[in-house]
This record gives sequence, C-alpha cells and structure tokens, in this order.
Amino acid sequence: MNRPVLEYRLLKATEDYTALYHYEHIELEQIAARRECEFFVKEGVTYKQVSSAKEQKLYIIYVKIHEESPREPVDPAGIGTMKLEVRELDAIRNHPVIDSFYLDNHMQVLGVIGCTFHYFQGKEWERDSAEIDEDRRVYVLYVSPTGLTI
Repeated sequence: MNRPVLEYRLLKATEDYTALYHYEHIELEQIAARRECEFFVKEGVTYKQVSSAKEQKLYIIYVKIHEESPREPVDPAGIGTMKLEVRELDAIRNHPVIDSFYLDNHMQVLGVIGCTFHYFQGKEWERDSAEIDEDRRVYVLYVSPTGLTI
C-alpha cells in the first residue's frame, strides 16, 4: 500500500528549511485537516503555517516558530477520540472555551474547522484560525463574534 507521508519543515530566515517532524502512518484525511490548521503545537512550541507542498506521496507543511510556552496537560477524556475546542479569539481572557466536543474522524474535524461561520450559544461566530495541539491531543478552532444573535 502506498500511503502518504507528512513532514513539517521549519523555514529559516535564509529561506532554507529543516525537517522537524515526519509522519509515515497517516491518512490523507488527517493531512487535509492539519493543512487547514494555521497553527501546530508540539513540545511547547507553537508553529505558524506559512505554506504547504506535495512531492509525489510526500506532503509538506512549512512552518515558522510563532511562540514558545510550557506544555499543557492532555485531556484524558480525549484519548482515543478527536477533541475539538471552540475558543473565542481573546488573548486578554486567555481565549475562553465556548464549546468542546468529540468527533470520530478527521473528516468531521475538517467539516467544522473548514467553515467560515459557526453558531454557538445563540450567536454567530466567524472563524479566525485553527490549530492542532499535539501536546494536548486536541484541535482548536478560534472564532470571533459577528454581533449577530440567533
């Protein structure tokens, strides 16, 4: 079986890159969900996606370091499932959680994080960005209120 491979590469100031992480046992659906995420968190480092590419069966996501912080704990309830947190984009309040739920597969994750508008708590929210946080084993969708109430 000729399965796809995913590699995260760190872009350097010299337009050079370094391979960071390599995933050989990965499904195309997970690659698509990860490419929809502007941010990638691993080992306490948040990376910002700058581009992506495909070389035969190798999918590449190019990233730059966005910030570093202490690792956060894994949610034990999310082990064996795919947790998706929806957070308000509000750094002053530490991006409060609006909703969270567990999904069965990466296509379901992609179906949520790929949408521009969402409806939670009787309000319309607009997508800002998404991240995959491998440290906590969670996808995160960041949204801002549009002002429309339902």
